[in-house]
Amino acid sequence: MRSVGNRRSPRFRAFYRDSTIAVARALLGQVLVHDTPEGRVCGRIVETEAYLEGDPACHAVRREGERWVAKMTARNRQMFGPPGHAYVYFIYGAHHCLNVVTREEGVAEAVLIRAVEPVAGIELMRLRRGIGDDRNLASGPGKLTQAFGIGIMHNGADLTRGPLRIEPGGAVTDDRIAARPRVGVKPGCDQPWRFVMRGSPWASRR
Repeated sequence: MRSVGNRRSPRFRAFYRDSTIAVARALLGQVLVHDTPEGRVCGRIVETEAYLEGDPACHAVRREGERWVAKMTARNRQMFGPPGHAYVYFIYGAHHCLNVVTREEGVAEAVLIRAVEPVAGIELMRLRRGIGDDRNLASGPGKLTQAFGIGIMHNGADLTRGPLRIEPGGAVTDDRIAARPRVGVKPGCDQPWRFVMRGSPWASRR
């Protein structure tokens, strides 16, 4: 990660056009970067969660009889947009969550970025979070967005360019990835679509 402090080429859009499960796994080890007026913050992604069409936990689906079907609303509109863009929403009246839109335009699927390992701009992250425990800076989706200065204004941001982006990191082999049930959802909670870098102390504690 020695080159994290220098600008690198972001991931191409084709990276996000793959199946959502594949993208959720491939995002592990990539680097989330945010250039802000206060400074740059960077973190290696260590935990993700996939949300698919037909998935009762996905924001874009509604139940119609026995089926779950995609329905566009003002809130979830970004999920139907081009891949590689951010879908940011406010939850529990407390914090924001950052998702990466996947698949081709018109298919409402996304990957939630749950946790990162802070690698640059750590002092700024500590200031934003108001804590000195580095392992707790971004070990959850709400902590992450607070540490990175991400809010609803970033909904729809192009993550392949611009100040908020995802840059290439080290490859993570399959044997280093654990698939676990998702957390914080009721319907669909049994799906093993949460992916974590094995042994990472930076992953969420839930």
